[in-house]
Amino acid sequence: MDTATKTVNKELRKECDHPKKIKDYSRGEVYCAKCGLVLEDTIFDFGPEWRAFDTEDSRKRARTGSLLKDWKLSKGLTTEIDRYDRDIKGRVVPVERKASLYRMRKWQKRSRMATSLQRNLSVALPEIDRMCSYLNLQKNMKEEIARLYRKCAKKGVVKGRSIEGMVAAVIYIISRQHHSPIILEELEEVSGVSKKKIGKCYKKIRQNIEIEIPINKPADYVSRLASKLDVSGKTIAKSHEIIKKVEDKGLATGRVPISVAAAALYIAGEETRDPNLPKKIKSIPGASKNIIRKRKEEIEETLK
Repeated sequence: MDTATKTVNKELRKECDHPKKIKDYSRGEVYCAKCGLVLEDTIFDFGPEWRAFDTEDSRKRARTGSLLKDWKLSKGLTTEIDRYDRDIKGRVVPVERKASLYRMRKWQKRSRMATSLQRNLSVALPEIDRMCSYLNLQKNMKEEIARLYRKCAKKGVVKGRSIEGMVAAVIYIISRQHHSPIILEELEEVSGVSKKKIGKCYKKIRQNIEIEIPINKPADYVSRLASKLDVSGKTIAKSHEIIKKVEDKGLATGRVPISVAAAALYIAGEETRDPNLPKKIKSIPGASKNIIRKRKEEIEETLK
């Protein structure tokens, strides 16, 4: 784009204060959705040059594979030699070729376990898949967990620690980054490793890898607690309002965040008369019923 065209585009933008840009690849233009002003008239379409009219046609014409998946050992790029001993047309492979196929399968399996890193990942990645499915974590979180574990394994951080403990520590870090922290008691139950060992693995990762981990806040625990207690959306919204008031008055400082979140949920449930919320306060992992009751009394006093 030459200087004259840039100048014209700048002058056109002045006519529209806050343009809502929409790209029209069929005409090669960028225009404003509010007033229809053409902001750019020469844009490039980086999509495929072919057209497809149904899903099957699109699959046939596509020249790329599936997305890379870090939670798979080969990232989803490997070619499997199956055990059915049949060719591409479904016919049975001759007897003289079965021995060569058996050797190919054996060497393919050995090549995947050639290094200590590959052997470690062959155990750790299925463990990540198991823990994530048990904790009902999203796929994007599972990808980030596998990516961070691979980074730790390449740098040698996992050496000298149990695989289950390191996986639990990585899950704890990623869950905190997504503002949906999983408490150590849950990880202890899932992994079978004590909280003390998970804490040591967590410290080792922090010492060797530069990673930002946000501070836990009471609002981060509301969604997980609400799903366990099966409360309504109205109760969740009300609990967020209560937590904001509590934080503004400085009551949450120095308190265990999960206990403040649980107390706010109980107060919100009483106000909204939520039928699913238990009438009596129960203990939850990370906070006993006495602590929750105490926080509830403190919040009620403060709000009054």
